Amino acid sequence: RGHCVRRAASVLVAALFGLTARSSGNTSTSTITVSAAASLTDSFTALGAAFEQDNPGIVVRFNFAGSSTLAEQLAAGAPVDVFAAASSDAMDRAVQAGTVEQPELFATNTLAIAVPPNNPAQISRLDDLAHPDITIVVCDVPVPCGAATQRLFDANALSVVPASLERDVRAVLTKVIQDEADAGIVYRTDITAAGAEVHGIDISNESNVINSYPIAVTATVDDSSRDLRTKFVDFVL
Repeated sequence: RGHCVRRAASVLVAALFGLTARSSGNTSTSTITVSAAASLTDSFTALGAAFEQDNPGIVVRFNFAGSSTLAEQLAAGAPVDVFAAASSDAMDRAVQAGTVEQPELFATNTLAIAVPPNNPAQISRLDDLAHPDITIVVCDVPVPCGAATQRLFDANALSVVPASLERDVRAVLTKVIQDEADAGIVYRTDITAAGAEVHGIDISNESNVINSYPIAVTATVDDSSRDLRTKFVDFVL
């Protein structure tokens, strides 16, 4: 298993290096690579476009995945300029590994229940998810949305048996959209992003958990892009 993980990390790093190499051929542009949590896909895509518009000649490339995967990629040497995580735990691991500089919090998020638009299981509240006939999908625990979901269940004394553990929150959302599950635990922002493709059920503030989102420039011996990396972080903040 360890060999497979190292090999997978090497493939991911090689892919990122290849992306950087291809983009460097155009001397008229400067490219920054941002690794960001999957739950930031919509917001950061929009932020990246706005940043490019405000800074002609700069291209922002994104690598979206689970925060723990992104931290592992950084540790394996992925050529990333900025890291934005969906939890302080994932960012703390990057800090301890020496792959990022001082992180700053820029957002918080809470969980919600996503169900298909017709809500076939007639789910109306958090407690319904403990029913044995409910098919529910959640993120795997190493991913921030999975860790948050486990905290949610523990805090509310719920015994829930997921049908599957997904690699990131977008995978959970996709299964609900494709009607492969009665429900999924996602972030509230994912409900908004999905629009009419899912129906969202709020979780009360008293029962919910909060995830903090930190962002940081990566640590590197090459200072030539420091101003650009810092400029993007400042833009997000």
